[in-house]
Amino acid sequence: MSSPKTVLITGCSDGGIGPALAKEFQSRGCHVFATARNPAKMESLRDVPNVTLLPLDVSSPESISAAVAAISAQTGGTLDYLINNAGALYVTPVLDFDMQKAKALFDVNVWGVAAVTQAFSPLLISAKGCVVNISSLASIMYAPYYGIYAASKAALNSISETLRLELQPFDVRVVTVISGAVESKVFQNGPPLQLPENSFYTPAQKEIAERAAGKDTEKVTPVKVGDYARTLVGDILGGAHGKVYRGRSATLVSFLSGWMPTFLFDWISKLDTGLEKIEKPKQQ
Repeated sequence: MSSPKTVLITGCSDGGIGPALAKEFQSRGCHVFATARNPAKMESLRDVPNVTLLPLDVSSPESISAAVAAISAQTGGTLDYLINNAGALYVTPVLDFDMQKAKALFDVNVWGVAAVTQAFSPLLISAKGCVVNISSLASIMYAPYYGIYAASKAALNSISETLRLELQPFDVRVVTVISGAVESKVFQNGPPLQLPENSFYTPAQKEIAERAAGKDTEKVTPVKVGDYARTLVGDILGGAHGKVYRGRSATLVSFLSGWMPTFLFDWISKLDTGLEKIEKPKQQ
């Protein structure tokens, strides 16, 4: 009898995509290593059979090394699937973003993914495994106030698709998941909106705050997280590679962004953003 496939999933705190993916992989006979910075926040996975809970802070080299050692000890030095799901959110105008918060965002969304993938690459190559990077629809569109977050996900796309080519000689697949709207608590975990006192965008503070709270995604009826996980895990176990579009509006928006005239796509992107309230500063 062959050993079950092994799966490492980052970002498995309750209320997000991670726990749903963990349960779906487990239901299909895989052994899952579910991770989060604080294992106490993975209560929904505590008693699930064949799910091992581990601490992992993707921005900490020491934490990553400890996770590699723990998983290697249990698997004999192999890993079939690495799901880079851990992510952070930051919604604010580009002119107003805090540099330290932006760098912290990139530490998780970009450098954290790269560091975890580097660290686990020997295990993945040994297993001829698969890397799955969870990106976002924001990476291919230019929605106001999502600029810094979108930039981090666009960077992730570039790294992920380049990695796909670079890992082909080792028979390791790479999947870049462009996620549309999915029910989760990601907006609850983002930093609260704090516009500077002298922000040019103060007249649109209400609309920006609504976006920071995820109100815009609610308008398109997000996909149930269980349905998202079921479809995506089916893709992954079925041999998908390259870009995969899952979640509400993902395929439609990706098509429109490539074929719709820019002025029309811009008009749609600016709806309900409050940008029409912004006035040019008076000349002195």
